[in-house]
Amino acid sequence: MKLSRWLGIAAAALICASPAMAKDWKTVTVAMEGSYDPWNLTDPSGKIVGFEVDILNDVCARAKIECKIVAQDWDGVIPGLTAGKFDVVMDGMSITEERQKTIDFSIPYARSPIAFLGTKTGPLAHMQNAGKTIDLSKDDAAAKDAIEKLRADLKGKNIGLQVSTTEATFADKYLKDVANVHEYKTTDEHDTDLLAGRIDGTLADTTYDIGTLAKPDSKDLAFVGPQFQGGPILGPGIGAGFRKEDKDLQDIYNKALKAALDDGSVKKYAEKWFKMDITPSGS
Repeated sequence: MKLSRWLGIAAAALICASPAMAKDWKTVTVAMEGSYDPWNLTDPSGKIVGFEVDILNDVCARAKIECKIVAQDWDGVIPGLTAGKFDVVMDGMSITEERQKTIDFSIPYARSPIAFLGTKTGPLAHMQNAGKTIDLSKDDAAAKDAIEKLRADLKGKNIGLQVSTTEATFADKYLKDVANVHEYKTTDEHDTDLLAGRIDGTLADTTYDIGTLAKPDSKDLAFVGPQFQGGPILGPGIGAGFRKEDKDLQDIYNKALKAALDDGSVKKYAEKWFKMDITPSGS
């Protein structure tokens, strides 16, 4: 075959193949747990609503993309994303170094520490450093001292947390050799065991805990001990997850999200759902 003819065929094949390979992102499927109140939750009609739904609706309107929300159990969000079951994950997911080995993230749209809940008169009621926020990104003497005091306070205690979370990674690094750590599929399950007295405390995101404390049956619960943020485990904030090969979708999302952050829209959604500003600039 003559070179000129071969080049012509190759060029034609490339032109024909390109539209099939490219994604126009007119429709995007977004996974949420639907049970992480108030980030995302399922209302009585079966519809998923919440802080992240408001952000998503805003971002998709700005980007002129049709977005479809699907429910997905927490422990399947990253495997489902990489397997192509959906295009984006929004589920209160912290941006961490470990997760970034597998997926990419948007810019952060929220930032909040992790914290312990316990009963007001229970075994964790008098933990040290109560109410303080410890920034682990500093890795200084104060942070190390806070961890040592935490370990002493939790020695032999039963702590509940959700599986495959930053809280689980935190506990694995700092607590597994001193406390009895119980992992649950959902946060609702560890809340139930705390209220029933089967565990001494829970470890979860503070914004989730605020929702728990607002429930009528939680009147005997309270924040106990210190709160923690930052560092390699807890990361710089919470963002949406993307497949590494979908840089174009990530760029589209980031552009719209930045606009929503800059004009105060995300702050408005945060104050609606959390009664406080948890945007990266406000937290």
